[in-house]
Amino acid sequence: MVAAKRIPARIRLARWALRPLFRGIFRLISDVSISGVEHIPQEGAYLIAPNHVSLYDPPFVMAFWPSTAEAVGASDVWERPGQSWLVRLYGVIPVHRYDYDRSALQAIQTALDAGRPLMIMPEGTRSHAPGMRRAEPGVAYIVEKTNIPVVPVGVTGTTDDFFQRAIRGGRPSVHMAIGEPLYLPPVEGKGEARRLARQHNADLIMIHIAALLPFDYRGVYANPAKLAA
Repeated sequence: MVAAKRIPARIRLARWALRPLFRGIFRLISDVSISGVEHIPQEGAYLIAPNHVSLYDPPFVMAFWPSTAEAVGASDVWERPGQSWLVRLYGVIPVHRYDYDRSALQAIQTALDAGRPLMIMPEGTRSHAPGMRRAEPGVAYIVEKTNIPVVPVGVTGTTDDFFQRAIRGGRPSVHMAIGEPLYLPPVEGKGEARRLARQHNADLIMIHIAALLPFDYRGVYANPAKLAA
């Protein structure tokens, strides 16, 4: 168990300012709708697991989530002009994709030990198109170590051209559908069997996300039976 730590004052202040700012921006340039808020756990730690089409998904979800949540992001975002200042201000936890990142896991554990929700994109990267990619097993590893529920989230409308459509006056529709909390089955076995069990659990999360999305957003999860085969 990692000791829980207080969130630094500068990060708390930044979140206090950024969340309403981004809510205002999204409402100003687009038509926002949200469903399933009643499914969000009222207390305790849980994972927020949305699909990931573009760079607009994380600020949209974090801005409109009823409570302030922690977030995980790929470490390469910290090298991108514009995005890097935002993730630093908010206090996003950087994760090195495809590597065992001990410091990131400790930071995640600390946040969850404190009872705070945490957002992670199971796909690990943007799809740049509505169709979902196959999930990385990392999300299942976190659940395995913490035994917390996962709240699936389906986001539509935040495609790469979202801002261009918005500034042309198109007022694109963006929607966040929140599903019921999901508890994953225990991961058993060793070696390859354990890796496959984690992948199965990651896929299970994505199947629940896909159920919240229109068919053209489901990608490789449009036919779960075929994926399992």
